[in-house]
Amino acid sequence: MEITQQIVRAVACGIKTLYGADCETSKIQLQETRPEFEGNMTLVVFPFLRASRKPAEETAREIGEYLTAEVPDVVARFNVVKGFLNLVIAPAQWIKLLQEINGQERFGFRPVTDESPLVMIEYSSPNTNKPLHLGHVRNNLLGWALANVMEANGNRVVKTNIVNDRGIHICKSMLAWLRWGNGETPESSGKKGDHLIGDYYVAFDKHYREEVKELVAKGMDEEQAKQEAPLIKEAHEMLVKWEQGDPEVRALWKKMNEWVYAGFDETYKALGVGFDKIYYESDTYLEGKEKVEEGLAKGFFYRREDGSVWADLTKEGLDEKLLLRSDGTSVYMTQDIGTAKLRFQDYPIDKMIYVVGNEQNYHFQVLSILLDKLGFKWGKDLVHFSYGMVELPNGKMKSREGTVVDADDLIQTMIQDAAQMSADKVLRLEDITPEEAQEIARIVGMGALKYFILKVDARKNMLFNPEESIDFNGNTGPFIQYTYARIRSILRKAKEKGISLPDELPLTAELSDKEISLIQHLNDFAQVVRQAAGDYNPSCIANYCYELVKEYNQFYHDFSVLREEDAQKQIVRLALSEAVSKVVRNGLGLLGIEVPERM
Repeated sequence: MEITQQIVRAVACGIKTLYGADCETSKIQLQETRPEFEGNMTLVVFPFLRASRKPAEETAREIGEYLTAEVPDVVARFNVVKGFLNLVIAPAQWIKLLQEINGQERFGFRPVTDESPLVMIEYSSPNTNKPLHLGHVRNNLLGWALANVMEANGNRVVKTNIVNDRGIHICKSMLAWLRWGNGETPESSGKKGDHLIGDYYVAFDKHYREEVKELVAKGMDEEQAKQEAPLIKEAHEMLVKWEQGDPEVRALWKKMNEWVYAGFDETYKALGVGFDKIYYESDTYLEGKEKVEEGLAKGFFYRREDGSVWADLTKEGLDEKLLLRSDGTSVYMTQDIGTAKLRFQDYPIDKMIYVVGNEQNYHFQVLSILLDKLGFKWGKDLVHFSYGMVELPNGKMKSREGTVVDADDLIQTMIQDAAQMSADKVLRLEDITPEEAQEIARIVGMGALKYFILKVDARKNMLFNPEESIDFNGNTGPFIQYTYARIRSILRKAKEKGISLPDELPLTAELSDKEISLIQHLNDFAQVVRQAAGDYNPSCIANYCYELVKEYNQFYHDFSVLREEDAQKQIVRLALSEAVSKVVRNGLGLLGIEVPERM
């Protein structure tokens, strides 16, 4: 039984024995002892004063005496500071706890069974008119990490994506390709398909701006010029043809989208993310229109004189929301309703989590109400995992103007930077093949990128700085990876010396305060995994890993491992090193970050 649980049970028995009162375990609060006092755990005694009818210090002293008498193998000694009982835990208990941590390959994780709740997580949601950019990188990394965290907390998880593959923005790329493409393909251009289509989206915007500028120069109002420009009119005509199922438009749409999907798949693979199920807006928007018509018939929605359909949410403290335009075409809300319908048909969802930027907060507030009205049992409690924007030192990104930070370029740059650090001997890589060096560079480069993004609370805007992210000092991925690799090197050298960990660690080994602190920190991992799921906040795992390796490095600086002459101390320190490496590997694994065995 874990140390905290043993103490909680003993305190409950002590309250009954000393004061004749039953005590709910939820009232027994244990916390880590503050560094200025002696002790490992501190019990807050104020909740027991009604039962003891004695001053706080006397109550604390009586409970302390009870614990040292009844469970001396757990509580070695105690001291009282006002209403706080500081407990010094017997060294053998820490060694038992260390052995318990080492004995569980997935320490801190809860098992997933067929009866576990089913959580669906939507992330990525790209448009097929451009490649993925830095904002998508944050979205995908957050979605993947959150899926891992939810599964580590005992949930069945379905990772899903909704691809925005229809609409006026798609038609803009299609029209530009028809106008200026000359039959160009990914193969003929040597470009990834998503990049090729993105170029034409930018080209459309460039020519469209020129047309608007010409119309304004001729005396037309700018807003009118934006609507009257020939290119935008032609793009709208193409959208109507698409809606009507025009064979030529549909064939072009399908061909160009397939180019984009092939490009997306390469980027997803490089990021190390994937999906269990992909939905497409072209399939879901009609389902959404059908559900809206159903809601209209039931009186949930109403139709205006121009034929448009609206939801009146004023009673919920919101405004009126458009669901179908007067021409019968759908909006994003309609699509999300249709996607929800298909998902609920496919899976018995218990919880739905949408990983979408915070500019859509209002959208999901409305969607939750509408899905609840339409009978989706998880609608009312849907979770919008709302995250902030990624900003750059030189400002915000604009895809229409082609000023985005491209995801593929970013990935390649991070890996190249890591490879350069190897060439500069920052990474001490010797006696390895070029292929092994390139793989380590990939792991380190991607680890730097992922950690830098995921260590920030998702709700906050963040400034991305590639140079800072790959630094080997401070709160970075490479710093943590390097510590992991150092530990693996220690363990390999121990094995070469014929030193292996026994099935049972020596309970009589002496422990320093630093070693006890490390074991306590390791034990906190399970709680951090719970917190990450409860708060929908993977960043707490990232920062936990940083604090853990920082503490291990201090320990490694102060204490010898392989050169320790006391055999019992050496074994415990090797076990401690093994446990730290495992928890770091599992913690970073939840974030989608790999760890190299050597650096």
